[in-house]
Amino acid sequence: MIVRFQESVANSILSSALQAYPKESILLLRGKVSGDEMVIHDVVIPPLATHGRGFSNFPGFMLPFDLSIMGIAHSHPSGALRPSTHDLNHFYGRVMVITAYPYASYHDIGAFNSHGDRIMHEVIPDEPNRIED
Repeated sequence: MIVRFQESVANSILSSALQAYPKESILLLRGKVSGDEMVIHDVVIPPLATHGRGFSNFPGFMLPFDLSIMGIAHSHPSGALRPSTHDLNHFYGRVMVITAYPYASYHDIGAFNSHGDRIMHEVIPDEPNRIED
């Protein structure tokens, strides 16, 4: 599996993390899967999300039924670019994206499966004139 982030999505993930610092940020990732490829084309701010030093969360029961939600992205102000045990115990969707301080480049973004293993990922140009499904 490879995860491809549209450039605007990767920039939104980094920007959200930087704005929340020193607290954690959290976003939902919207996209599509086709074969061995997942393309993330949008981020959504989860309703009633909480952000703190060392945690971020949202009430899952508040989310509408949406099969386009591929997973979550959250930040690690500590700089650790790997999921914690708590992260893995609260895995949501198909992919977990973590962005690590200093949130300065795409190298500060990592994608992981539900076992905590890294998933290959890349940033791709935005699709011009994309029409939402």
